[in-house]
Amino acid sequence: MPKLKTHSASKKRFRVTATGKIKRGQAWRSHRLVSKATKAKKHHRLGAYVSAANEAAIRKLIPYK
Repeated sequence: MPKLKTHSASKKRFRVTATGKIKRGQAWRSHRLVSKATKAKKHHRLGAYVSAANEAAIRKLIPYK
């Protein structure tokens, strides 16, 4: 079986936890923060997990993680 290439952008954006879940960063935290609520900015600091609908596709992009 040949080796698979890891998708370079995906390996920077996703991490696999010890239990096998895929962790991702939150969006909407990069610019124009003045117009966003404090609660929203605090919420988006935290990481999040990839949805079940997208998990299989992301696992193909990062096969060795």
